[in-house]
Amino acid sequence: MSTAHYRFCPYCGTPLQIKPVFAKPRAVCPNCSFIHFTDPKVAAGVLVEQNGSVLLVRRINEPQQGLWSLPAGFVDAGEDPREAAVRECREETGLEVNITELVEVVAGREHNRGADIVIIYGAVVTGGTLHPGDDSDQAVFFPRNQLPPLAFHATRLVLGVRE
Repeated sequence: MSTAHYRFCPYCGTPLQIKPVFAKPRAVCPNCSFIHFTDPKVAAGVLVEQNGSVLLVRRINEPQQGLWSLPAGFVDAGEDPREAAVRECREETGLEVNITELVEVVAGREHNRGADIVIIYGAVVTGGTLHPGDDSDQAVFFPRNQLPPLAFHATRLVLGVRE
């Protein structure tokens, strides 16, 4: 349970206690009544298609190192998910994109360091030069019928690849 990671109140330093709050066990401060609500981790990415091909990046980090995914990453606190998707695409591929549509919202954490919610937007290239960056070592447009090994459920779902 995520509440086990928090032992002390971030406001007054009192040891937290696990108590049922709103029908779930949560870390609660008996001194100042702080309640720790575990917020979901959110990621955002883009589906960019050109001439029947889809833009993918090859991951250089675990999990799923060496496999391919849509350009995507975590949404920072206070950041608009659309802006996060555009930023991640620029960081991982060198391309500037404009969001055109909401493609899919995928729920369910796939691995310990993963997102609880992945938001995928459709996007079109507006500038930049294709090159890998950030946590990718390749950025390539693949024909839909020649996709490489894919890293994550959200990528496979959006591309219609059976698991």
